[in-house]
Amino acid sequence: MCTIPVLKRICRECYTPADEMYDRLKRRGMTLVTVTNHDSIDDAESLRRHHDFFLSEEITVHLPSGCEAHVGVYDITEHHHYALQQRRDDMPRLLAFLEQERLLYSMNHMFSGLTGRRVDEDFQLFAERFPAMEILNGAMPARSNRASFQACDSPERIGIGGSDSHGILSLGRVWTDVPGARNKHEFFSGLGAHRAKVMGPSGSYFRLSAELLTIAGHLFRDKPWTIGLAPLVALIPLASLIHYGCEISYEAYWRNRWLNSLKPVHTPAVQQTEMAA
Repeated sequence: MCTIPVLKRICRECYTPADEMYDRLKRRGMTLVTVTNHDSIDDAESLRRHHDFFLSEEITVHLPSGCEAHVGVYDITEHHHYALQQRRDDMPRLLAFLEQERLLYSMNHMFSGLTGRRVDEDFQLFAERFPAMEILNGAMPARSNRASFQACDSPERIGIGGSDSHGILSLGRVWTDVPGARNKHEFFSGLGAHRAKVMGPSGSYFRLSAELLTIAGHLFRDKPWTIGLAPLVALIPLASLIHYGCEISYEAYWRNRWLNSLKPVHTPAVQQTEMAA
């Protein structure tokens, strides 16, 4: 469900069926496919029958500072999912489990205000403990992606990319490529060896507006009684504009404070990273 007050009781973040998502990604040329739903693996379960699919998840975590963040965890099992959800409010336990299980995990859209406020200690934690960072997010402004790329400027850290799509329009527009990889094992090995290339465009105001309008259309079809909210659809372009303005301001503040003032601590590399679509 979406996280916007009131709407979170009736509206989902995505209405695209998993099988339709998979088929669309394969038509766009993806060799491997993964899906990172928020704190859930239910919708992706049906895709496990495909040899070129692996299960992943985006976890909403509580940092020691009390702030929230989104952490991507890749190539997991159902057991991992339950263990991660049990630990997501205790960052030291979560990190210990991730390292014990040798799972790849990334800090996602670290220069976005989607998860609320940040403090200096959060960015220091990201730099010290995260082996991978999302450096290209297909829903984020180019400025935010550039800041994430700068923060990931370390020979030991893995940069990943994903479309962060919540609708069919932008599926697979951003991806992580390992040249020459023929299967999941070679893909992860190549990423661990820092042979990955992150490709695709950043997000835009127009793409965000189109995706929100698509979600609204799906909501009306899924719950016909919500059609009374249709007049509010006219506010979506304005809401998107305000959102983008807030994202740019958030990025500018933390880029200046973190990238120009603090010194990130490099972290050792791990063996895996994401194929995000």
